[in-house]
Amino acid sequence: MDYLVFRLYGPLASWGQAAVGGDRPTGIYPGRSAIIGLLAAALGIRRSEEERQTWLNSSVTIAVKQLMPSSLLRDYHTTQVPSTRRNVRHLTRKSELAEDKLNTILSSRDYRCDGLWVVAISLTSDSKYSLEELQQALLKPKFTLYLGRKSCPLALPLSPQIESGVSLKEALDTEFSPLTRSVKEDDLWLSGNGIATYFWEGSRDDLAAGGTVMTTQPWDNPLSRSRWQFNQRTVHQLSMREGR
Repeated sequence: MDYLVFRLYGPLASWGQAAVGGDRPTGIYPGRSAIIGLLAAALGIRRSEEERQTWLNSSVTIAVKQLMPSSLLRDYHTTQVPSTRRNVRHLTRKSELAEDKLNTILSSRDYRCDGLWVVAISLTSDSKYSLEELQQALLKPKFTLYLGRKSCPLALPLSPQIESGVSLKEALDTEFSPLTRSVKEDDLWLSGNGIATYFWEGSRDDLAAGGTVMTTQPWDNPLSRSRWQFNQRTVHQLSMREGR
């Protein structure tokens, strides 16, 4: 198959999961919602454009390779917000702070530090986009791209490239230019524990490699961006030791 492959790296990333109360947890890798959001921002699709969001979501299949497991950082927050009032909607933070009475909300937000991921995008049979269109959008994005939250900027170029006639594993194993001064230094500083973990949709057999495959069903498939609704999808996971 043909794949659009790019890398994600930053000092901080937050791959949102189901939030309960004041806790805002993060996944260990970018889920479908995060990747669709990244592509939508690059294409200039707003959250309110439900039809275009749906087209994009139905156009691609996503796989991720985690090269660095990253470490967990928890940030404690206190936030002042006004009370909810019927028929009153605040569009800006300035408008919220202009209220006479503010309430204090306590929360914690989780981030992944120094994670490195490779993403492979393939097209579905009813795709509304081409890999070339998505590649050009990532090279010249319409909106600013970030790793889950606006406070998590990209630390390196995405370097999107199209790999033709390859297997899924070959696409995810695509070599990029070194992040440091050489491939040897990359292996020294950025290889983590030497274990790479693959996450993919579709058949368990799509990644032809030895090892035990684990299957999960995360709630990260976006149904509505404006209403923040998601449903489950099936994801397969395989970890293996890498070597050059």
